Amino acid sequence: MTVLVTGSRGRVGSALLELLHGSGIKARAASKNPADLSPPDGIDTVRCDLSDPADFDAALDGVDSVFLYAEPSHIGTFVSRARAAGVQHIALLSSSSVLAPDAAENPIATSHLAVERALAAAAADGAFEATHLQPGAFATNALQWSWAIRSARAVELPYPGSHGDPIHEKDVAEAAFAVLTEPALRGSSYLLTGPESLDFTEQLAILAEVTGQATTTAAITPERWKESVADYIPETFADALLSYWASHDGRPVTLTRTVEELTGHPARTFAEWATDHADAFRP
Repeated sequence: MTVLVTGSRGRVGSALLELLHGSGIKARAASKNPADLSPPDGIDTVRCDLSDPADFDAALDGVDSVFLYAEPSHIGTFVSRARAAGVQHIALLSSSSVLAPDAAENPIATSHLAVERALAAAAADGAFEATHLQPGAFATNALQWSWAIRSARAVELPYPGSHGDPIHEKDVAEAAFAVLTEPALRGSSYLLTGPESLDFTEQLAILAEVTGQATTTAAITPERWKESVADYIPETFADALLSYWASHDGRPVTLTRTVEELTGHPARTFAEWATDHADAFRP
Protein backbone atom coordinates (compact mmCIF):
# COMPACT_ATOMS: atom_id res chain seq x y z
CA MET A 1 0.00 0.00 0.00
CA THR A 2 1.15 3.52 -0.81
CA VAL A 3 -0.39 6.43 1.07
CA LEU A 4 -0.27 10.00 -0.24
CA VAL A 5 -0.22 12.43 2.68
CA THR A 6 -1.28 15.91 1.60
CA GLY A 7 -0.42 18.84 3.82
CA SER A 8 2.71 17.07 5.04
CA ARG A 9 4.13 20.27 6.50
CA GLY A 10 1.25 20.40 8.97
CA ARG A 11 1.36 18.95 12.45
CA VAL A 12 -1.13 16.17 11.71
CA GLY A 13 0.38 15.27 8.35
CA SER A 14 3.95 15.13 9.66
CA ALA A 15 2.89 13.00 12.65
CA LEU A 16 1.02 10.66 10.31
CA LEU A 17 4.11 10.25 8.14
CA GLU A 18 6.09 9.15 11.19
CA LEU A 19 3.44 6.56 12.06
CA LEU A 20 3.28 5.16 8.54
CA HIS A 21 7.05 5.02 8.25
CA GLY A 22 7.41 3.35 11.64
CA SER A 23 4.98 0.64 10.56
CA GLY A 24 6.76 -0.03 7.29
CA ILE A 25 3.96 1.39 5.14
CA LYS A 26 5.07 3.20 2.01
CA ALA A 27 4.12 6.86 2.14
CA ARG A 28 4.53 9.85 -0.16
CA ALA A 29 4.82 13.28 1.47
CA ALA A 30 2.99 15.97 -0.47
CA SER A 31 3.14 19.73 -0.10
CA LYS A 32 2.81 22.91 -2.10
CA ASN A 33 6.53 23.41 -1.35
CA PRO A 34 8.07 19.93 -1.10
CA ALA A 35 11.57 21.38 -0.76
CA ASP A 36 10.55 22.56 2.70
CA LEU A 37 9.63 19.05 3.87
CA SER A 38 11.81 16.93 6.14
CA PRO A 39 10.11 13.53 6.13
CA PRO A 40 11.63 10.38 7.64
CA ASP A 41 14.41 8.79 5.60
CA GLY A 42 13.09 6.82 2.66
CA ILE A 43 9.86 8.75 2.17
CA ASP A 44 9.56 10.40 -1.22
CA THR A 45 8.24 13.94 -1.57
CA VAL A 46 6.03 15.37 -4.28
CA ARG A 47 4.50 18.72 -5.09
CA CYS A 48 0.75 18.71 -4.59
CA ASP A 49 -0.93 22.07 -4.36
CA LEU A 50 -4.62 21.21 -4.05
CA SER A 51 -5.47 24.52 -5.71
CA ASP A 52 -3.45 23.51 -8.80
CA PRO A 53 -4.82 20.49 -10.73
CA ALA A 54 -1.60 20.31 -12.74
CA ASP A 55 -0.04 18.59 -9.72
CA PHE A 56 -2.66 15.89 -9.26
CA ASP A 57 -1.62 13.17 -11.71
CA ALA A 58 2.00 12.91 -10.58
CA ALA A 59 1.04 13.03 -6.92
CA LEU A 60 -1.58 10.28 -7.29
CA ASP A 61 0.40 7.95 -9.54
CA GLY A 62 0.61 4.52 -7.91
CA VAL A 63 -1.25 5.63 -4.79
CA ASP A 64 -3.73 3.35 -3.01
CA SER A 65 -4.91 5.68 -0.22
CA VAL A 66 -4.90 9.43 0.39
CA PHE A 67 -4.90 11.53 3.52
CA LEU A 68 -6.56 14.69 2.28
CA TYR A 69 -7.02 18.13 3.78
CA ALA A 70 -10.12 20.11 2.92
CA GLU A 71 -9.36 22.37 -0.04
CA PRO A 72 -12.56 22.67 -2.11
CA SER A 73 -11.41 24.76 -5.08
CA HIS A 74 -10.72 21.78 -7.40
CA ILE A 75 -12.13 18.87 -5.44
CA GLY A 76 -14.14 17.64 -8.43
CA THR A 77 -10.97 17.37 -10.51
CA PHE A 78 -9.10 15.72 -7.66
CA VAL A 79 -11.85 13.13 -7.30
CA SER A 80 -11.81 12.30 -11.00
CA ARG A 81 -8.01 12.04 -11.10
CA ALA A 82 -8.01 9.86 -7.97
CA ARG A 83 -10.56 7.56 -9.60
CA ALA A 84 -8.45 7.35 -12.77
CA ALA A 85 -5.32 6.59 -10.73
CA GLY A 86 -7.04 3.66 -9.01
CA VAL A 87 -7.13 5.17 -5.53
CA GLN A 88 -9.12 2.89 -3.23
CA HIS A 89 -9.62 5.08 -0.15
CA ILE A 90 -9.52 8.76 0.82
CA ALA A 91 -9.43 9.81 4.47
CA LEU A 92 -10.40 13.46 4.82
CA LEU A 93 -9.28 15.77 7.60
CA SER A 94 -12.60 17.56 7.98
CA SER A 95 -14.02 19.47 10.96
CA SER A 96 -16.75 19.07 13.55
CA SER A 97 -18.08 22.41 12.28
CA VAL A 98 -19.81 20.52 9.46
CA LEU A 99 -22.23 19.14 12.05
CA ALA A 100 -23.53 22.57 13.08
CA PRO A 101 -27.06 23.53 12.00
CA ASP A 102 -25.68 26.49 10.05
CA ALA A 103 -22.83 24.57 8.41
CA ALA A 104 -23.88 25.48 4.87
CA GLU A 105 -23.59 29.19 5.70
CA ASN A 106 -20.71 29.05 8.16
CA PRO A 107 -17.45 30.13 6.47
CA ILE A 108 -15.41 27.82 8.71
CA ALA A 109 -17.55 24.81 7.83
CA THR A 110 -18.29 25.40 4.15
CA SER A 111 -14.93 24.30 2.72
CA HIS A 112 -14.96 21.09 4.74
CA LEU A 113 -18.59 20.43 3.91
CA ALA A 114 -18.01 20.89 0.18
CA VAL A 115 -15.17 18.36 0.19
CA GLU A 116 -17.13 15.90 2.33
CA ARG A 117 -20.04 16.04 -0.10
CA ALA A 118 -17.82 15.57 -3.14
CA LEU A 119 -16.10 12.55 -1.60
CA ALA A 120 -19.39 11.07 -0.39
CA ALA A 121 -20.87 11.37 -3.89
CA ALA A 122 -17.83 9.68 -5.42
CA ALA A 123 -17.96 6.90 -2.84
CA ALA A 124 -21.66 6.36 -3.51
CA ASP A 125 -20.79 6.08 -7.21
CA GLY A 126 -18.22 3.39 -6.44
CA ALA A 127 -15.13 5.47 -7.18
CA PHE A 128 -13.42 4.69 -3.84
CA GLU A 129 -14.19 4.53 -0.14
CA ALA A 130 -14.27 7.81 1.79
CA THR A 131 -13.76 8.36 5.50
CA HIS A 132 -14.31 11.69 7.25
CA LEU A 133 -12.38 12.65 10.38
CA GLN A 134 -14.15 15.52 12.14
CA PRO A 135 -12.00 16.93 14.95
CA GLY A 136 -13.22 19.71 17.20
CA ALA A 137 -10.89 22.36 18.60
CA PHE A 138 -7.21 21.64 18.04
CA ALA A 139 -5.11 22.09 21.17
CA THR A 140 -2.59 23.87 18.93
CA ASN A 141 -4.99 26.83 18.83
CA ALA A 142 -3.46 27.72 22.20
CA LEU A 143 -0.25 28.66 20.41
CA GLN A 144 -1.92 31.94 19.48
CA TRP A 145 -1.39 32.93 23.13
CA SER A 146 2.33 32.09 23.18
CA TRP A 147 3.58 35.60 22.42
CA ALA A 148 1.50 37.18 25.17
CA ILE A 149 2.56 34.54 27.70
CA ARG A 150 6.25 34.79 26.79
CA SER A 151 5.99 38.57 27.10
CA ALA A 152 4.16 38.41 30.45
CA ARG A 153 1.18 40.16 28.90
CA ALA A 154 -2.48 39.44 29.49
CA VAL A 155 -4.18 37.20 26.97
CA GLU A 156 -7.08 39.21 25.58
CA LEU A 157 -10.25 37.16 25.17
CA PRO A 158 -13.76 38.21 24.15
CA TYR A 159 -15.31 35.16 25.86
CA PRO A 160 -12.90 33.86 28.53
CA GLY A 161 -15.47 31.33 29.75
CA SER A 162 -16.09 29.76 26.33
CA HIS A 163 -15.58 26.00 26.31
CA GLY A 164 -13.74 23.86 23.82
CA ASP A 165 -12.64 20.24 23.48
CA PRO A 166 -8.91 20.63 22.74
CA ILE A 167 -7.52 17.61 20.91
CA HIS A 168 -3.84 16.76 20.54
CA GLU A 169 -2.64 16.64 16.94
CA LYS A 170 -1.03 13.27 17.66
CA ASP A 171 -4.45 11.82 18.46
CA VAL A 172 -5.81 13.06 15.13
CA ALA A 173 -2.81 11.54 13.34
CA GLU A 174 -3.28 8.23 15.14
CA ALA A 175 -6.98 8.22 14.26
CA ALA A 176 -6.03 8.84 10.62
CA PHE A 177 -3.49 6.02 10.78
CA ALA A 178 -6.17 3.68 12.13
CA VAL A 179 -8.68 4.36 9.36
CA LEU A 180 -6.00 4.22 6.67
CA THR A 181 -4.64 0.86 7.79
CA GLU A 182 -7.77 -0.97 8.99
CA PRO A 183 -10.23 -1.61 6.14
CA ALA A 184 -13.11 -2.28 8.55
CA LEU A 185 -12.95 1.35 9.72
CA ARG A 186 -13.35 2.87 6.27
CA GLY A 187 -16.43 4.57 4.96
CA SER A 188 -17.65 6.28 8.13
CA SER A 189 -17.54 9.72 9.70
CA TYR A 190 -15.78 10.07 13.06
CA LEU A 191 -16.29 12.96 15.47
CA LEU A 192 -13.00 13.41 17.34
CA THR A 193 -12.67 15.37 20.58
CA GLY A 194 -10.20 15.74 23.37
CA PRO A 195 -11.06 14.10 26.70
CA GLU A 196 -12.06 17.32 28.51
CA SER A 197 -14.33 20.30 28.02
CA LEU A 198 -12.22 23.27 29.11
CA ASP A 199 -12.90 26.97 28.92
CA PHE A 200 -10.14 29.36 27.91
CA THR A 201 -9.28 30.35 31.48
CA GLU A 202 -8.90 26.68 32.44
CA GLN A 203 -6.61 26.06 29.48
CA LEU A 204 -4.48 29.04 30.46
CA ALA A 205 -4.28 27.82 34.05
CA ILE A 206 -3.02 24.45 32.81
CA LEU A 207 -0.43 26.18 30.64
CA ALA A 208 0.76 28.18 33.65
CA GLU A 209 1.10 25.06 35.78
CA VAL A 210 2.90 23.03 33.12
CA THR A 211 5.23 25.73 31.81
CA GLY A 212 5.88 27.68 35.01
CA GLN A 213 4.89 30.86 33.15
CA ALA A 214 2.31 33.07 34.82
CA THR A 215 -0.77 33.67 32.70
CA THR A 216 -3.43 36.34 33.02
CA THR A 217 -6.51 37.14 30.98
CA ALA A 218 -8.19 40.37 30.03
CA ALA A 219 -11.81 40.32 28.92
CA ILE A 220 -12.31 42.52 25.87
CA THR A 221 -15.31 43.27 23.70
CA PRO A 222 -15.92 41.22 20.55
CA GLU A 223 -15.48 44.40 18.53
CA ARG A 224 -12.04 45.06 20.00
CA TRP A 225 -11.00 41.46 19.38
CA LYS A 226 -12.08 41.71 15.74
CA GLU A 227 -10.00 44.85 15.33
CA SER A 228 -6.96 43.14 16.86
CA VAL A 229 -7.08 40.23 14.37
CA ALA A 230 -8.27 42.12 11.30
CA ASP A 231 -4.88 41.87 9.58
CA TYR A 232 -4.91 38.07 9.45
CA ILE A 233 -8.47 36.79 10.02
CA PRO A 234 -11.14 37.73 7.45
CA GLU A 235 -14.15 39.41 8.99
CA THR A 236 -16.53 36.58 8.09
CA PHE A 237 -14.29 34.05 9.84
CA ALA A 238 -13.90 36.32 12.86
CA ASP A 239 -17.67 36.66 13.11
CA ALA A 240 -18.08 32.88 12.91
CA LEU A 241 -15.54 32.34 15.69
CA LEU A 242 -17.21 34.93 17.90
CA SER A 243 -20.58 33.31 17.32
CA TYR A 244 -19.20 29.89 18.26
CA TRP A 245 -17.48 31.19 21.40
CA ALA A 246 -20.61 33.05 22.47
CA SER A 247 -22.72 29.92 22.05
CA HIS A 248 -20.33 27.95 24.27
CA ASP A 249 -19.73 30.64 26.88
CA GLY A 250 -20.13 28.83 30.19
CA ARG A 251 -21.44 25.75 28.38
CA PRO A 252 -19.35 22.55 28.31
CA VAL A 253 -19.16 20.86 24.92
CA THR A 254 -20.19 17.28 24.21
CA LEU A 255 -17.28 14.84 24.23
CA THR A 256 -16.78 11.53 22.43
CA ARG A 257 -14.59 8.50 23.07
CA THR A 258 -13.90 8.07 19.37
CA VAL A 259 -10.15 8.59 19.70
CA GLU A 260 -9.97 5.73 22.20
CA GLU A 261 -12.19 3.53 20.04
CA LEU A 262 -9.98 4.07 16.99
CA THR A 263 -6.54 4.08 18.61
CA GLY A 264 -6.96 1.85 21.67
CA HIS A 265 -5.94 4.55 24.17
CA PRO A 266 -7.74 7.52 25.75
CA ALA A 267 -7.33 10.88 24.07
CA ARG A 268 -4.40 12.88 25.41
CA THR A 269 -5.24 15.62 27.89
CA PHE A 270 -4.57 19.30 27.34
CA ALA A 271 -1.91 19.07 30.06
CA GLU A 272 -0.12 16.42 27.99
CA TRP A 273 -0.28 18.69 24.96
CA ALA A 274 1.03 21.60 27.03
CA THR A 275 3.93 19.46 28.22
CA ASP A 276 4.81 18.54 24.63
CA HIS A 277 4.76 22.21 23.58
CA ALA A 278 5.95 23.92 26.75
CA ASP A 279 8.96 25.57 25.12
CA ALA A 280 6.69 27.59 22.83
CA PHE A 281 5.39 29.46 25.89
CA ARG A 282 8.74 30.12 27.59
CA PRO A 283 10.99 33.11 26.92
